[in-house]
Amino acid sequence: MYPNSLEPTRIEILEQLLEQNPASSFARYGLAMEYVKSGDLDRAVAAFEAVTQTDPNYSAAYFHGGQTLEKLGKLDEARDFYRRGIAVTRDPHARSELEAALDILGE
Repeated sequence: MYPNSLEPTRIEILEQLLEQNPASSFARYGLAMEYVKSGDLDRAVAAFEAVTQTDPNYSAAYFHGGQTLEKLGKLDEARDFYRRGIAVTRDPHARSELEAALDILGE
């Protein structure tokens, strides 16, 4: 069942959680973060995007999605991710982090 070892990886555990509950923003966000850690940045971006589709107010997904796009050199897409997050984020601290990230990239 777990080809890499006898124990499931974090990615495998999160994938199983999502199979059981596809609407879990927390599990999907965790999976995206694990993809970032493993260096699978394209899959991470897709997972962050999926979080924002199922839970448009999940501000951390916009921030880390934008950061991941920056790592991929996709600066226009990163700016878009930040702008989308700023538009929907209600938390003032999260909004200021998104605005700072966008400012660093320049408009």
